[in-house]
Amino acid sequence: MLSPRKTKYRKQQKGRIKGNAMRGNQLAFGTFGIKSLDTGRLTSRQIEAARIAVTRFMKREGQVWIRIFPDTPITKKPAEVRMGKGKGALDHWAAKIEPGRVLFEIEGVSLEVGREALRLAAQKLPLVTKFVVRRDYTENN
Repeated sequence: MLSPRKTKYRKQQKGRIKGNAMRGNQLAFGTFGIKSLDTGRLTSRQIEAARIAVTRFMKREGQVWIRIFPDTPITKKPAEVRMGKGKGALDHWAAKIEPGRVLFEIEGVSLEVGREALRLAAQKLPLVTKFVVRRDYTENN
C-alpha cells in the first residue's frame, strides 16, 4: 500500500477540502481515466483495491497510472477511550480529493476493456466518478 517514506510532522489537522481541482484535472499519461465528481478522502487501502481491480481485468496488458498519493496522516483513538488525553495514534494514510481530479489513467487497451476496467475500479471508491477519454483518441490507435 502507498504511504510516504518520511513526513515533516507525524500528525496533521483535518482541514477542509473546498473548491475544484486546479491541477491534475486533465489526462496527462493515458488514453482513458476516471475523474472525481465528489469531494472526499481516499485511503491507501481503497486506492490499492482499485488498482488491483484494474490490473486484474486488463490481464496485465497496457499500463496504469495512479494520479493521487495518500500523504495525509489520519489518526484514531482506541475504542472506548474517554475524551481528552491528546490526539490519537496514526491509523492510516489518505489522499484528499477535490472535484475534477483525475484518479487513475490507463493506456494500451481497447475502449471496451478500458471502460470496464475503470468501472470496476470506481466501484471500489467511495466517490462519484466519471469515465474520461483523451481528446485526440481514435478507435484505430
